[in-house]
Amino acid sequence: METGLIDAACAPPGAERTVRRNNWWWTVVSGARRIITEQSSCSREWRGRTATVWKTLCPFWGEEYQVHLPPTFHSVAFYVMDEDALSRDDVIGKVCLTRDTLATHPKGFSGWARLMEVDPDEEVQGEIHLRLEVVPGTRACRLRCSVLEARDLAPKDRNGASDPFVRVRYNGRMQETSIVKKSCYPRWNETFEFELEEGAAEALCVEAWDWDLVSRNDFLGKVVFNVQRLWAAQQEEGWFRLQPDQSKRRREEGNLGSLQLEVRLRDETVLPSGCYQPLVQLLCREVKLGTQGPGQLIPLIEETTSTECRQDVATTLLKLFLGQGLAKDFLDLLFQLELGRTNEANTLFRSNSLASKSMESFLKVAGMRYLHGVLGPIIDKVFEEKKYVELDPSKVEVKDVGCSGLHRPQTEAEVLEQSAQTLRSHLGALLSALTRSVRACPAVVRATFRQLFRRVRERFPSAQDENLPFIAVTSFLCLRFISPAIMAPKLFHLRERHADARTSRTLLLLAKAVQNVGNMDTPASRAKEAWMEPLQPTVRQGVAQLKDFITKLVDIQEKEELDLQRTLSLQAPLVKEGPLFIHRTKGKGPLMSSSFKKLYFSLTTEALSFAKTPSSKCVNELNQWLSALRKVSINNTGLLCSYHPGVFRGDKWSCCHQRDKTDLGCDKTRSRVTLQEWNDPLDHDLEAQLIYRHLLGVEATLREKHQQLRAGPKTGAVPTGPGEALGDPLAQLLQVLQDLREAHRASLAGFPRSEPSRLLELQT
Repeated sequence: METGLIDAACAPPGAERTVRRNNWWWTVVSGARRIITEQSSCSREWRGRTATVWKTLCPFWGEEYQVHLPPTFHSVAFYVMDEDALSRDDVIGKVCLTRDTLATHPKGFSGWARLMEVDPDEEVQGEIHLRLEVVPGTRACRLRCSVLEARDLAPKDRNGASDPFVRVRYNGRMQETSIVKKSCYPRWNETFEFELEEGAAEALCVEAWDWDLVSRNDFLGKVVFNVQRLWAAQQEEGWFRLQPDQSKRRREEGNLGSLQLEVRLRDETVLPSGCYQPLVQLLCREVKLGTQGPGQLIPLIEETTSTECRQDVATTLLKLFLGQGLAKDFLDLLFQLELGRTNEANTLFRSNSLASKSMESFLKVAGMRYLHGVLGPIIDKVFEEKKYVELDPSKVEVKDVGCSGLHRPQTEAEVLEQSAQTLRSHLGALLSALTRSVRACPAVVRATFRQLFRRVRERFPSAQDENLPFIAVTSFLCLRFISPAIMAPKLFHLRERHADARTSRTLLLLAKAVQNVGNMDTPASRAKEAWMEPLQPTVRQGVAQLKDFITKLVDIQEKEELDLQRTLSLQAPLVKEGPLFIHRTKGKGPLMSSSFKKLYFSLTTEALSFAKTPSSKCVNELNQWLSALRKVSINNTGLLCSYHPGVFRGDKWSCCHQRDKTDLGCDKTRSRVTLQEWNDPLDHDLEAQLIYRHLLGVEATLREKHQQLRAGPKTGAVPTGPGEALGDPLAQLLQVLQDLREAHRASLAGFPRSEPSRLLELQT
């Protein structure tokens, strides 16, 4: 089956699937100008890049990627580049982490990694198709090496291709294939023979090279074979990954700098859907009951979850219940649990509890498109204006203003007044957009906020706490959703690039103003920064607007909620949208820019359509499109195993030069490699597997808790007969964990070693 996090989402309800293994990688890059991340297996199957940080030797990105990888994953490389506007970008250095290295860090690799110099002879990619045979001869056996084809070779020439040929070396003899011009997918179908000597220890070396007329040939990779092993096997054929030339000694390089990374590799075996049904049904039943007894599972999961993994558990549970249509009920249960242990109103939902983390994940999954509609135009305006904005007198920079020849120094008061006016304009526009967006807010988000509003009002009914239900809503909507998006629009996919220093300061001040509005303009929030006082009239007006907005937002009846959900269910969920260039091949002439047409495509789980309306774009646009297309076609039984990366122009394919238009593709498809994003379809089985994995890690604590519950009450509340598990959710959970453990053992016993796929989580 295809890679993990998306597979179940596209599968029909109740569909059974074979066992699959999922690996993810996760990286955080902190710290340079631009990073290109490449996942290496037999080829560079995924490439992502951070935004460019200009004019600095100590950059910071804070970007995060989660990528699903195939079974052949073996390393991940980070290239730090210096972007140039006119010439080719310069490579500063790289960090390479192998799968074995990541396996030695179960909790993830975290720290500074030294940048290494990039050696062209080590920068190889692709595979070569060979057939090796030991054939009998009149005097001695002969070694026959057939060089058939290669794919995904590194492009070494400026035309984006190579002129590859192959050298075969054995026992002091060397033979070469013909040169295939302008191709990274060459086909040779040439055979060479060498005399074999009994007991000879010489290895057979097959090297791929890029031919150059003037300069020296470029190394493309090599494969080395043990002839003794080949002698025993008599014949071997297949695709072999090209290896770098590590025979040269690496010379001492200067200090190229360091890169701070957090990389975690997760490997999961996902069983068929039926194996997880007892676990899912048990958790769903607990959420539907909503009881708060000592044996309830959700409080036990929260109690046994450590702080460092609480966000992961919250996100997984949220997605699991969202797929079951119980996200609102799950969050409502967490609200009740949080309110039940809160005595001080000022600390409500201020900690990093399971309720707070789950609500954050819920807003990102269910409300991101809504956020883009409300906040996007304001963020775009701030980036386009690039105005100097500062309210703190200790940080004001006084500059000259006026016409040419009439310059005069701008006073500090003028700078502060202009800054306050700019911020009042942005804040007013944001509040107005928010007020008008009630109907645009997803029904499930409105219904969840309604439950939160009601629960807080029931828990704190006194008149002195009349603002508390509003503050509870804004603590998530403003403080944990809108304000973080304002301060880091790149991380919320609102902008393609990070903000410069001036724009960042404007966004920070705007986020502070939004936080003051979200805090309902309490005296405590004003006392922290007195220089924010010029915005107070707008903040007080915004508080009234926000309270009116929340009143309308939570005023959604059950019938209206069902109608809105029914309307949305009739619309296929949007997976990806943005610009693409299309080209229709005509004749044998060169590809001209005028022959490409720019259209704006929209991909849903049901159709791919296009229009002439512009939309968003980002630096990873191509990879996101490929990832989105792979996700929606994951259950297509007619998926091809190979394709042509070039075009058929004139009488041949541009990639491999084959003249048959119906010829099988020269490169393999990579449907396993996908980029995880907030709008991904849900994978119910994977979420259940992740919850199982977490519960397995705290199983000892759960069993200890179960023993305490059995020995604790003297009223006999916990049954002890053969039907004990029927009335004891914790006992049922422990039994489900045992059954899943046995299912995993059975699957591994008959699981082919070539099947696992991987997910890497990356943060930079």
